Amino acid sequence: MAGYLIGSIPVGVMVGRAFGFDPRAVGSGNVGMTNVARAGGGSAAAITFVGDLLKGLIPVVIARAAGLAAGGVAMVAFAAFLGSIASIFLKFTGGRGVATSFGIWIVLAPIPVTVAAIVFLVALAASRIASLASISAAIVIVPAIAIASRPRPYILLAIGISALVLLRHRENINRLIAGEEPRIGEGKSKPAV
Repeated sequence: MAGYLIGSIPVGVMVGRAFGFDPRAVGSGNVGMTNVARAGGGSAAAITFVGDLLKGLIPVVIARAAGLAAGGVAMVAFAAFLGSIASIFLKFTGGRGVATSFGIWIVLAPIPVTVAAIVFLVALAASRIASLASISAAIVIVPAIAIASRPRPYILLAIGISALVLLRHRENINRLIAGEEPRIGEGKSKPAV
């Protein structure tokens, strides 16, 4: 329950208020870093990213410090992730969970998450499309964790988180297929030429 509540903290909304906007009323309406950047710029985005990352990292660190077995730690991590995408404070809406899952994997699987982060950065540099980079990282993290021989509950956690990240990106996936997903620096989606 504590993991879910920590994960539910609406960092993007709080940062938006501090910067004088509501991310739910701009761009995609998402409360995550990418949409916060559209209205608030780089500083607001960076604060949102760090806050969302900590929502995944802190509950997992506490769970491990409490001596929970891998299965218990995975349950706490999944609860924090669920809070980030279905926050009780935002009427069970939220972000896409990418930064929160990054915080989880920094603690549970540092080498696999480094691989996923490299894939994210390469995809972002090549395409300038944040959603494509996030989707790529979500796909790569599962086999990376399996290859790293992490405990079975962590592999199941990776499958569950990645599936939900992809589900949360379904509109982005449709726009990518249609060639309408905006690149960094562009406004809303524009029709394919």
